[in-house]
Amino acid sequence: MNFIRDFLSRPKIKKFSGAYLSPPIATQTANSGKVLQTKTEERDLTAFFCSIHSFVTLTEQIPIAQLPELLNVYFTTAVETIHAEGGTLDKYIGDVVVAMFGAPANLSDHALHACVAALKIQNQIADLRKKLQYEAGKWPEIVHGLRIRIGLHSGRAIVGNIGTPTRYQYTMLGDDVNLAARCESGAKQWGVWTLCTGTTKQACERAQPRRILFRSLGPILAKDHADLLELFEPVSLLEDTTDELRECVRLFEEGLARYLTQDWEGAEAFFRSSAELEPNQPGKTLGVTSNPSLVFISNCGYLRAHPPSADWSGIFFKND
Repeated sequence: MNFIRDFLSRPKIKKFSGAYLSPPIATQTANSGKVLQTKTEERDLTAFFCSIHSFVTLTEQIPIAQLPELLNVYFTTAVETIHAEGGTLDKYIGDVVVAMFGAPANLSDHALHACVAALKIQNQIADLRKKLQYEAGKWPEIVHGLRIRIGLHSGRAIVGNIGTPTRYQYTMLGDDVNLAARCESGAKQWGVWTLCTGTTKQACERAQPRRILFRSLGPILAKDHADLLELFEPVSLLEDTTDELRECVRLFEEGLARYLTQDWEGAEAFFRSSAELEPNQPGKTLGVTSNPSLVFISNCGYLRAHPPSADWSGIFFKND
């Protein structure tokens, strides 16, 4: 009888878990029954947060009847790619997609899978923008420049089914999860669309060197953290990386090295050179108002006029 009861319950478990797990993991959890367990555990994973840029402004300009259609296309694009890379959907919060790589099933190289998913989603959103522009009469102009921001961080988290006896959800909790959320919300300050921590970048390079082109963005002092946090932009997948893009990153990082030594003139010269090669150009690229080179050019001007203290550690922003 126990065998029959377990066998009959598996389709229900698979249907339940399949809403937020990739199909292979849904099958795995259905066979094990883990998805119905209420205990929590600590896991090593990569947290993933994704949201629509200027979503509030967008909702003010788009007819309310069209909003679900746009959100469903965006959610489908993001979640299908997350699942394809072995990730797990945690939840939707308005326009925010929260996901994890590395739980409930173990995922080797979860940081790499998360970053690959992020860049693939950005590419797919670029294709979606073209489709929305083609449907010019259907959507307000703000939708034609649809952009998303993604934040990632790898670390330890508590995962499991959390909630009440009548309603619970498989989710993740912890300070390392919060850091991923801060990367997503703070990416705008650096003029980037995808932002990760040094922990995630290093894990990617251990797993598969040169699979992803990263750009260093310098250190930050995050709220409630005593140590400086190194931040990076996952710029492109290997197959999408051009010589021009590599040169842009090289020039930018030359400027950053001088910036961190307070050589404002030398840094600005390199940033102005990298600005010419930036793939996202305000006034030319739909939905773009800045890029990292322009952000740091502005920083150089401010710091030249307002010199920092002698013990300045190169902190770009204090992220509150």
